Amino acid sequence: MISRTATYICHRCVFRQFRSQSTGLLRRAQQLSNEHSELEKQLADGYDKKLATRAGQLASAFGELKEMLADRNLDPELRPLAVSDMTSTESSLSTLATTITQSLVQPHPFAHLSALVEIRPGAGGSEASLFAGDLLKLYTTYCANIRNWPLSMVSLTASAEGGDGVQEAIFGVEAPGAYEIFRGEAGVHRVQRVPATEKQGRTHTSTANVVVLPSFPQVELGEGEEDPDSIIDMKDVRVDVMRARGAGGQHVNTTDSAVRMTHIPTGIVAAIQDSRSQHKNRAKAMMVLKSRIAEKRRAEREAEELALRRSVAKVNAGRSDKMRTYNYIQNRVTDHRCGFSLHDLPSFMNGETLDSMIDQVRKWQMERDVENLDTR
Repeated sequence: MISRTATYICHRCVFRQFRSQSTGLLRRAQQLSNEHSELEKQLADGYDKKLATRAGQLASAFGELKEMLADRNLDPELRPLAVSDMTSTESSLSTLATTITQSLVQPHPFAHLSALVEIRPGAGGSEASLFAGDLLKLYTTYCANIRNWPLSMVSLTASAEGGDGVQEAIFGVEAPGAYEIFRGEAGVHRVQRVPATEKQGRTHTSTANVVVLPSFPQVELGEGEEDPDSIIDMKDVRVDVMRARGAGGQHVNTTDSAVRMTHIPTGIVAAIQDSRSQHKNRAKAMMVLKSRIAEKRRAEREAEELALRRSVAKVNAGRSDKMRTYNYIQNRVTDHRCGFSLHDLPSFMNGETLDSMIDQVRKWQMERDVENLDTR
């Protein structure tokens, strides 16, 4: 006689084991989160490649934990109890992973600024001008009705064909952080639709080019106000005093009246010895030093803006180089960079769902920046 012993499976024991594993994973995730918080504090004090690399490793670890939690090969009777616990744990991991990913990338240097948006028709003749006008309406409606942002029309040139077509439109979005929101809109926008003038019902393809630039504030100084470009930290200034040289009478070389100030970060120097008073020479040297530093900062800012404009201007407004397609036949708008699509094109063109598209593009930008991060 062969005896057979049936194996008894305690479902409660299995579930307790699963819950223990899940809790262990979450505990590990919390440890990673604590380490990330410490890294984030250090990153806030100054970007460090090694810290960013470690943060990237943490993000990878979170991804592995999520894959482990995604395994739902459980006993059917345990599934209802397990799913709730897994969902909660997975949500916690996802939130922590997103936070780490965001800390990897340095903020854009102009993210805090207002924006200057330029719209011009590309390929497609009069239909391209009409589409440029549609984009102008989209963005201005979005700013006014959705964001409640003030706008200023810098330049508006209507199409030679008349109607709602636009040959060129330049407007400012006067809100802090607008550049960060709008910079993902730069590029070639393509439209596919049947123009009102098309008698045979054929679909036409046209494009419009959108340029987004940071808008630097124009400072108007009042009495007693100081140009922000001229503000310097005196810790960065080395002051040397010495005896004046050259003609100047019998007292010129008898006191340490000459002053030379050096701005260490830039190497800019201002030396004054006009007066026999060191106090007066010091004041004049500081004035000259600030002026030279302010001029250097303005020149560098203008060079950055020019380089940005040139890089954006390289975008070829042709039909094949699109970054987004507006397909009126399919009632769809698709961003080809992030692969995100929205249906209900009229709502999108009224600005109602533009935020959803912007969020997806910003997520794509962040992921691309992480991929391009130099971790060598």
